[in-house]
Amino acid sequence: MNWGVFEGLLSGVNKYSTAFGRIWLSVVFIFRLLVYLVAAEKVWSDDHKDFDCNTRQPGCTNVCFDHFFPVSHIRLWALQLILVTCPSLLVIMHVAYREAREQRLRETKGDNYRCIYPNPGKKRGGLWWTYLLSLIFKAGVDVVFLYIFFRFYRNYTLPRVVKCELPPCPNVVDCFISRPTEKNIFTLFMVVTTCICVVLNLIEATYLIGKRCNECQQAGGGDSRRHSHDTGTDPVGTDGQVFHGADYRLHTAAIPLTASCPSTLSEDEAGS
Repeated sequence: MNWGVFEGLLSGVNKYSTAFGRIWLSVVFIFRLLVYLVAAEKVWSDDHKDFDCNTRQPGCTNVCFDHFFPVSHIRLWALQLILVTCPSLLVIMHVAYREAREQRLRETKGDNYRCIYPNPGKKRGGLWWTYLLSLIFKAGVDVVFLYIFFRFYRNYTLPRVVKCELPPCPNVVDCFISRPTEKNIFTLFMVVTTCICVVLNLIEATYLIGKRCNECQQAGGGDSRRHSHDTGTDPVGTDGQVFHGADYRLHTAAIPLTASCPSTLSEDEAGS
């Protein structure tokens, strides 16, 4: 595995994430990915080899193992980690698309082009929706896999002995699972960390929506104050005072123009 490429991807995800997103990434990397690579794979490496049944009937052990372990824990966790981390890469790809689009406009129209994305990594417009949907998708994937684990392995635990009477077994046979206590500990650990990740995703989604609503409310308040000034009503804070002659000063804010981005469109107008 090329850890340099993986480190670059993690740094990109960290760069465009909120504080809650960075905590989520740390939990996934340390408590899920590293535990999976270092310990969990070795724990489940002998699950089929050491699954013993008290019979010599050919095929009975294989049929019973397939019945009680339709999908291995370790393969389900691998699929879960892949599906959970992919949406974060989509956010990086969206930012890269914005930067490439900005670069094409700069090369085509020169220095007088209208800058669409002054800050390509700022979560506005389409990128805001991409980030929000990625959070919902990640939380949904974790919830679905928690349900799958619960359906396959009741209460997320493995018994020490299972009884099997499926053909070609001649009668009810006892089958013994390898290291059930150790596997139960790792299973519960992965379930707890998955629940923590779901909670972090929901908190981050709530934070993004609340922040966006607050910004829209502030923008609406600014529009109402400008409307009251245009219609001649007294704005808040003037106390009915009238300014004449030299007492009145019109305050204007200078807008700096840069060579690389002389004029801009709002990222909400750009839409992606």
